[in-house]
Amino acid sequence: MRIGMISFWHVHAKDYAKEAQIHPDTDIKAIWDENEERGRKEAQERAVEYISDLDVLLNREDIDAVVVSSPTNMHKEIIIRAARAGKHIFTEKVLAAKENEALEILEAVNEAGVKLFVSLPRVYDGYTEAIQQLIESGDLGDITQTRVRLAHNGATADWLPQHFYQKEECQGGALIDLGCHPLYLTRLFQGMPQRVTAQFGYVTEKEVEDQAVVTFGYQSGSYGIAETGFVNDHSPFTIEINGTKGSAVYGMPEKVLLKKVSDQWEEVAVPDDRPSPFFQWIDHIQKDIKTDENLGLALELTVLMEAAYRAEEQRREVVIINR
Repeated sequence: MRIGMISFWHVHAKDYAKEAQIHPDTDIKAIWDENEERGRKEAQERAVEYISDLDVLLNREDIDAVVVSSPTNMHKEIIIRAARAGKHIFTEKVLAAKENEALEILEAVNEAGVKLFVSLPRVYDGYTEAIQQLIESGDLGDITQTRVRLAHNGATADWLPQHFYQKEECQGGALIDLGCHPLYLTRLFQGMPQRVTAQFGYVTEKEVEDQAVVTFGYQSGSYGIAETGFVNDHSPFTIEINGTKGSAVYGMPEKVLLKKVSDQWEEVAVPDDRPSPFFQWIDHIQKDIKTDENLGLALELTVLMEAAYRAEEQRREVVIINR
């Protein structure tokens, strides 16, 4: 399968290019970038063609699919153009910052009959599957509270690219990038909430938030907490699940899942990770499998993200309409 790389704006673009080179059935054919200097450099490093006109790349018959790692505010235009050109599409999260934009993208993809897959990698990690099974088993009782925290020091240690702090391109800061993972994991563990609140921090005084906390409220009285940030040294990735009968914890540095339903903490077996989103995308194309589950989660992530930003901007609780 011949791949066109569209933009190396996102820090994970290089990872997807590496996966395209590793996968036995894919090959990078050409590169386009809204930043021509960056695009030409990436093309030269991979000894592939750089194409300065996006329409030329999308209309090439020797390109079957594209990887979109462009600025978030360009997702809608690029993905719709790619779909109408008949290209399968893999894209970085979020699919879009607004629900109406995400719905336009999905409509275009559906009409074109191409496979779109969004990178939501922690959905497919073994610990996520193990936690879902533990919740479904009833061992923890009714879930009363969850907490998912994922943060790093990208802003304080200054290793994130400076364009990650440009609000127009990114459509947000730490939450819309790194915070996607705690949001979609909370959604997986507890479902879509009825209410959303948010609190942002601007420690480095940039244009966008560099840390955030989002809370989800549920009709049952339970709640979820999603935390993220670019200003935290040595902050462990942590998942906490609490219920009426017990609790479970997953986190660094041990990378083990523990549950407590009696007097002692017990280790819970964690299955192997499922294939990466990129590899799953290729598999879905080759086997002509629908990507509805992935796209459903991606759409709900956009709904939650939009609600969180509205809650912070308007300093109020935002109600999620039943879907």
